Amino acid sequence: MLRRYRLRDDQWDVIKDLLPGRAGTAGGTARDNRLFVDAVLYRYRAGIPWRDLPECFGNWKNVHKRFSRWAQSGIWQTVMAHLTDDADNEYAMIDSTIVRAHQHSAGALKKRATRSHRTQSRRLEYQNSRGSRCAGQSDRLLFDGRASQRFGGADILLSDLAAAALVADKGCNAEARVKAPLLQAGKEAVIPPKSNRTAPQGYDKHLHQARHLIENFFAKLKQFRAIATRYDKTARNFLAAIHLVGATIWLA
Repeated sequence: MLRRYRLRDDQWDVIKDLLPGRAGTAGGTARDNRLFVDAVLYRYRAGIPWRDLPECFGNWKNVHKRFSRWAQSGIWQTVMAHLTDDADNEYAMIDSTIVRAHQHSAGALKKRATRSHRTQSRRLEYQNSRGSRCAGQSDRLLFDGRASQRFGGADILLSDLAAAALVADKGCNAEARVKAPLLQAGKEAVIPPKSNRTAPQGYDKHLHQARHLIENFFAKLKQFRAIATRYDKTARNFLAAIHLVGATIWLA
């Protein structure tokens, strides 16, 4: 089991050689990569502002800046992709969840925004961040924070589907954007038909029973309070946190 705020020794041993700043690699050597990763996990598990990080983790500004740099470089996504590279692609599961955004997640402005447009930008950012969806595909733990409100963003993730079958709930039973592309690619759609269908199609009920696995994964993901409620101002950092937390759950 994952400890509430820190990685276990065996978990750290798996990812430590995947991180930049370690001894023997190009560039500067980080002071303590493990303390930094634990600081980030602590923040997202507890759901606190960065400035409220305990002093034992060092200066909170440095932790936040480093986390943002790694998010921009795709470090967290690379770590999770490496851990799940040997996943069984016999079938994939997909699901989505609604994440309510905290008021502090609003206000991220583009660097080139002019002064006359800043007030309007703040207003639009707040409106767009009040509620969002996070869609995930379980064969290689793919996530997309840009998921559309309709269909939970399933159509966004299907372009990367490597599995022979997709297991999903009734919400993905949309012929034009979900099932049709699967069938055209020769893949099986394990999706129950909606109750109002006049001619419901059959599906593998036994395989569909395994869908509780991805539901359980989302439940574990949202045990991290800063994932269940979005505090990050940028989608980039929020998605990076999902990649990190998803990797630690994979190692649990």
